[in-house]
Order: sequence, then structure tokens, then C-alpha cells
Amino acid sequence: MTSKPDLTDLAPEQRAALGSGADFWTTKAIGPVASVTMTDGPHGVRRQAGATDHLGPAESLPATCFPPAVGLAQSWDTELVRRVGEALGREARALGVDVLLGPGVNIKRDPRGGRNFEYYSEDPLLTGWLGAA
Repeated sequence: MTSKPDLTDLAPEQRAALGSGADFWTTKAIGPVASVTMTDGPHGVRRQAGATDHLGPAESLPATCFPPAVGLAQSWDTELVRRVGEALGREARALGVDVLLGPGVNIKRDPRGGRNFEYYSEDPLLTGWLGAA
């Protein structure tokens, strides 16, 4: 584990720049703070090669396509969800991803929600168990 960088020596402009990006999925390296690569993908690690965008038409590196959270939740199997999480971690590391944005543990409140497939369940107890797994 790396130590926390000392940010007290950063100028106000540098501190403000910590919230901006080098590109769509990568933060800027500012002083002692290293650049961080993030990615998402409701079915797996979606790391784009070359040009990056939020829609996905740019070429992506090969990765496993897992069932989305809503499908995994239908199993009620915390061990299965834990194993999928471990596999996602291994793939993220292999693809140079520092932060994988997930899992989605939002509670489904409205069936018209366009991203409900990314969340486990409308049941808060089940969602908590699976999110923790």
C-alpha cells in the first residue's frame, strides 16, 4: 500500500486541478498525486484503447462480459457475486485500471430508471449483501 501524498505544498491552482482530467477516463498527475485511470462498464471492465469516449464506439481492449448486476441479483448468490468481483479486479489490474466504478448499489425506485440494469435489486437487504460481497 502506498502512503498518502502530502498535499499541503500544493498551490491553490494545483489543488483545484485535482478535480480535472487528462482525458475522459484519466486524472491529471499533480505534484505528488499520481494519475489515476478509471473505467466503468455494467458488464465488465471497459477499457478503451487510443481515443476514449463515454459512449463506447472507440475500440476497447478485450475483457470478459459478465451478467449485469440485475442478473446476478436474481441468483441471490453472494459467493457468485464475490467471485465476479474478484475476476473484475484481476481484469482491471491487467488492463491498467486503477479504479473500477462499481458495483452499483442504488435502490431501484422507479421501473422507468434507464440504468436499473446496473443495480442489484429493489430490495435493500439483498442489495446490501451483494454489494458487500
